[in-house]
Amino acid sequence: MDYVGITIVILAAMGFNYTNGFHDAANAIATSVSTRALTPRVALAMAAVFNLIGSFLGAKVAKTVGSGIIDLPSGKDSLVVVFAALIGAIAWNLLTWYFGLPSSSSHALIGGLVGAALASSSTIFWHGIYDKVLIPMILSPVVGIVLGYFVMVAILWLFRNASPSRVSRGFRHAQSVSAAAMSLGHGMQDAAKTMGVIVLALEVGGFQDDFSIPIWVFFLTAAVLAAGTYSGGWRIMRTLGRRIIQLDPPHGFAAEASASSVLFVAAIGFGAPISTTHTITSAIMGVGATKRLSAVRWGVAGNIVSAWIFTLPGAGLVAAFTYVVVNIFV
Repeated sequence: MDYVGITIVILAAMGFNYTNGFHDAANAIATSVSTRALTPRVALAMAAVFNLIGSFLGAKVAKTVGSGIIDLPSGKDSLVVVFAALIGAIAWNLLTWYFGLPSSSSHALIGGLVGAALASSSTIFWHGIYDKVLIPMILSPVVGIVLGYFVMVAILWLFRNASPSRVSRGFRHAQSVSAAAMSLGHGMQDAAKTMGVIVLALEVGGFQDDFSIPIWVFFLTAAVLAAGTYSGGWRIMRTLGRRIIQLDPPHGFAAEASASSVLFVAAIGFGAPISTTHTITSAIMGVGATKRLSAVRWGVAGNIVSAWIFTLPGAGLVAAFTYVVVNIFV
């Protein structure tokens, strides 16, 4: 058993996990901070706690990532594949964070796995990628937009005769709940993906012979994700909270409630590794469209969608390059 190799892979997984935390912290709290329902530090602390809790509820997603994307034989070369995949995902996270683009850490990781697998001529479960990745990747933003729109329409109708100031005050409190739900969903999705990769590495490294998740993997992944979340992702937070559309508390609540519902159904019902970024961003667009279509800054939205499109191939290319380089020296 390669103790040095597995240690390096786990450290890389934690590096990805940490970048996932500060990169995607904005998903859970940007709307609450932008509407001033929560202060930034309180929001980050709450997001860290609920990410921690949610990480213990994402076993189905972890299994999909660990055993449903690629198939690797036991051995040192397979550890290199996993390491290269993680480097590809980390590189894409840092690039999009630098430009303040809310791209998907989930799809960066999956793109990394596929890119490294292609470079190593490993088996790729294309049917599984189609069913569990590509279809949910397309459907989740569509559902987010539609659901966000209709939830906001329902709120506008239900409170049509109420005092705007009282409604705003009430939904500012309600956003504490919806932001917590978003954080819980993020933990169920994103912590689970890192856990799945670690279990994959343990299996191909000969440290276990199945895809069960050791308890220490739960705690380590949850703690590092929570730490990354608390460190904040201010560049992306500004994009989600202010640049797409200026939100008020009712709109913020509708976006968070819609997005968290999609995350829960995907994780618990289907074990599908969907993107929290795609889901909350599309929900914000749907909610904003109830004001008027021109209220949404579609140019900013277009830049975000472009980042989504290039995430899988971008992370995959970096991972493939990393695999080739590492193999030269290993």
